[in-house]
Amino acid sequence: MIVYDRLWTTMKRQGVSQYRLLRKYQFSAGQLDRLRKNENVSTYTLNQLCRILHCQIEDIAEYIEDE
Repeated sequence: MIVYDRLWTTMKRQGVSQYRLLRKYQFSAGQLDRLRKNENVSTYTLNQLCRILHCQIEDIAEYIEDE
């Protein structure tokens, strides 16, 4: 399972709030909700986050094996 817990840490470190993603970068509220719930998102969405946050994919997502 892919989880996005690292995204929130990276956003805090970069000083980017969810509100800023929505307003300044016109990020989709639906995509933010999917990320909060660790649901599927597209590689386009992950690419946009990496671009906005100037980070690598591992700063956003982590794969955790299901037990």
